[in-house]
Amino acid sequence: MATPVPPRSYLFVPGDRPERFAKALASGADAVVVDLEDAVVPAAKAVAREAGAALLAGAAEADRIVVRINDESTPWFEADLAMLRAGVARTVMLPKAERTATIERVRAACPGIAVLPLVESARGVLAAEALAAAEGVRRLVFGTIDYALDMDLQGELATTIGLDAAASRIALASRAAGVQPPVAGVTVAIDDEAQLQSDMARARAHGFAAKLCIHPKQITPLHALLAPGADELAWAQRVLEAAERAGGAAVQLDGRMVDKPVIERARRIVQRAR
Repeated sequence: MATPVPPRSYLFVPGDRPERFAKALASGADAVVVDLEDAVVPAAKAVAREAGAALLAGAAEADRIVVRINDESTPWFEADLAMLRAGVARTVMLPKAERTATIERVRAACPGIAVLPLVESARGVLAAEALAAAEGVRRLVFGTIDYALDMDLQGELATTIGLDAAASRIALASRAAGVQPPVAGVTVAIDDEAQLQSDMARARAHGFAAKLCIHPKQITPLHALLAPGADELAWAQRVLEAAERAGGAAVQLDGRMVDKPVIERARRIVQRAR
């Protein structure tokens, strides 16, 4: 049986806008994030929780739904956990993640739930190794906008080199812990496909394999960017065919040695293409 491919796209939808849920689920996004945090004003938190609970109860594709709750320091944290528990949520996005104790608290309240710690601060980046290795963590998410605010990153280079050190640490921590590759932050320019591709290409160079999205129109270009090209896929298939003929041993292909690391890379490319 093939290993399930991790989501490439996580599309946010405000929790207090249930009329948008169906459109988000039909957008082609691999995962839909029902946001109870930044997208919802304090007066609408209860409404958002109720709408999220109703979606979890009735959705045929509950495995695609992620709930971003409010962080531990807020007065809504416990109520959010109660909603997750009652709705039997599969996955939670935990904002302002800095402590493994918070992950343990979430898991104690909602046994079996998968956690996506959202790293949004210097403290969170420095704790990335512990967060990635915590029980129940599926992958890390880089909250680039809040991180830039925390670090007071300003100017045109803030969204590029200003994020590089943190991105590398998050990706290294993820790989060392054996969790799924991390998720890149949002591109706020909804209509700028070139910027979306540039942001994801830079994140991909660090080892990221997915991205947060804020509009359905970002999904198709993102998936196109992350998919292997025709030439790359053809090469991978030829490598795997050659390896199969050789019984998995090292073999020459196009005058180059094909050994275990090359075969594994080819397998991953074919998996991405699926």
